[in-house]
Amino acid sequence: MAVRGLRAALGAVRPRGRGCAAGLRSASKPSEPGPEPAGPVTAALYVHWPYCRKHCSYCSFNKYVVPAVDEAAVRACLVRETQTLLRLGHVQSVTSVFFGGGTPSLAAPHTIAAVLEAAAEVAHFPAGAEVTLEANPGSADPARLAGFRAAGVNRLSLGVQSLDDAELRLLGREHTAAEARAAAEAARKLFPGRVSFDLIFGLPGQSREAWARGLEAALGLCDDHLALYQLTLERGTALEAQVRRGVLPEAPEELLADLYLSARATLAAAGFHQYEVSNFARKGARSTHNLSYWRAEQYVGVGPGAHGRFVPWGEGGRLREARVQTPHPDTWMREVRSCGHGTRRRAALSPLELLQEVLALGLRTDEGVTQQVSACRPRAPRRGAAADRRSLAALGALLPPPEPGGRVRGVGGGERTAGAGLAAAEWAVSTGTAVRARCGAVLRRCLYRALRCTPAGLPLLDSLLPVLLYQLRRRWNAVEEEDGGGRGSC
Repeated sequence: MAVRGLRAALGAVRPRGRGCAAGLRSASKPSEPGPEPAGPVTAALYVHWPYCRKHCSYCSFNKYVVPAVDEAAVRACLVRETQTLLRLGHVQSVTSVFFGGGTPSLAAPHTIAAVLEAAAEVAHFPAGAEVTLEANPGSADPARLAGFRAAGVNRLSLGVQSLDDAELRLLGREHTAAEARAAAEAARKLFPGRVSFDLIFGLPGQSREAWARGLEAALGLCDDHLALYQLTLERGTALEAQVRRGVLPEAPEELLADLYLSARATLAAAGFHQYEVSNFARKGARSTHNLSYWRAEQYVGVGPGAHGRFVPWGEGGRLREARVQTPHPDTWMREVRSCGHGTRRRAALSPLELLQEVLALGLRTDEGVTQQVSACRPRAPRRGAAADRRSLAALGALLPPPEPGGRVRGVGGGERTAGAGLAAAEWAVSTGTAVRARCGAVLRRCLYRALRCTPAGLPLLDSLLPVLLYQLRRRWNAVEEEDGGGRGSC
């Protein structure tokens, strides 16, 4: 799962060490006893399979097309890194697993089973915990999907992207619309109520009518979860180069707004609830794993180029780190064999940076952000009180003061658009682009001091985040000065 605009909004990760020499080996014998978690440590697990059969024209993910894959070697390294990093984070329970890529449906079911067994050997793996595998229709025949189910997969994310053959060719996909339909039918039989469809809109030359037809066709095939992604023209991809050279037209912003808003209306009429900017579910079929990202919970990233966010208690750490694994599979495997893991970059996140992630990710969801969220957990016992106080004070500057009885002062039945500290955000909405002009109230202050986007505000979130994060930093610095400049740990 990639969150658009988050890196730009939060700033670049500051590296602290490169490769395994700066990781597990250097901390295997700490000079003094390290801290212990204040309570049971849980984390989600993301596993990256980096191989594809071809390069899609729009994809900038960490993927490789190679003549042959030594799957036994890759499997052994995935197993070892999984156990190393779970132990490093003192993870006692794995809440969910997501196999992404690349094209993880190209892996053998035995590889998927081996990783799940490895995780269960070092941490509790609750029965029924969500285990999702991304699958391309071209590698999702019934026998293969049955193998994944036997291996422990209980949810499928199917990369349909489109049900139009011309659009699939434009995207460089290897499957046809007929293959996508066949894969969808097979997946629904094997994983009833647990299949998600990915669809892309905003393709060069795509019309409102074409998108509406495609969405209606998807509703006739899909299960109870849909993810709609606006095409992002990533530099370095074939599609971006074609648009930049004028070979293909770029979709106008007004059209993109129409496609997104019309899709939301269509899905709502079909019984789908939008619980995140791009994700829709009915019958409670939300993605547990993706919700862990948006709630800024811990997750361990395994495999070439995988990202993670967890506290490395096993190294004596007490701050959550942003970690990135070595991207190239061959180099990554050498590092895993040598050190147990292939962490290439790591950066300890300050309490303010954690709070920024809580805000940026939480506002993507219908849950929003509340003062009950503590960005400083998990943390060492008896530490982090000052950081907690600053976190709550800074977040409180963006939240409304409660009235007696828990009600919020405001208009419109207890709701109001964000006021103090957010005037700049409101100005941006009223004077900005076509998307902004079409939407009304953007942020909603709710009961129990919560801040979340209104349905009309979700399309504007990327535009609002820089303003919100700026206001958050200002308030944080002000509270820090009031505290005498002290810095807490978390």
